[in-house]
Amino acid sequence: MSSRTAREVTGRASSAMVALIPIAIAINFVGKYLAQAIHLPLFLDTIGTVLAGALGGPWAGGLAGALTNVIYGLAIHPTSTPYAIVNLAIGIFVGLVARWFTRPGLTLAAGIIITFIAAILSAPITAVVFGGVTGNGSDLLTAFFLKTGRNLWQSVFATEFLVEIVDKVVTCYIVFFILRSLPQRTRVRFGIA
Repeated sequence: MSSRTAREVTGRASSAMVALIPIAIAINFVGKYLAQAIHLPLFLDTIGTVLAGALGGPWAGGLAGALTNVIYGLAIHPTSTPYAIVNLAIGIFVGLVARWFTRPGLTLAAGIIITFIAAILSAPITAVVFGGVTGNGSDLLTAFFLKTGRNLWQSVFATEFLVEIVDKVVTCYIVFFILRSLPQRTRVRFGIA
């Protein structure tokens, strides 16, 4: 491949990756809206982040994730903004292990690791900033754990882990199937062929 052709391919890929970020943010908004509208004890707000990380790499995934929370927090629900760090970390991680999303077993492993990342980063935010109550369907689970005698930190972490494990594994498999369904030309463009 000539250097000119290599630059053209890189330029197109970069342009596609930049265009991917607002699409990923929109996907995150739609997932979050659906989860809240039908009162799921899930978030579904990282599908776009994981997709952006898998297609565009760590910076695209991290940026899409962080911007999702900041924009959503400023425009719709302020409780979302502090969680930007969680979505940033998820996007960066996925970008680093993007190839895992080509195999079902590794996709599961990614979902489990993302669960730990999300729970470890979000539990302190939920407990300290919001006193364990964020207005999500998961608040009922936190209340249950509090009623069983656990303290706030234990209750919030248990809730975060239980909700995140389902949410993040489902999210990762949604992205796995999206990636598998992409046309070969698109897969080559993003380097996942």
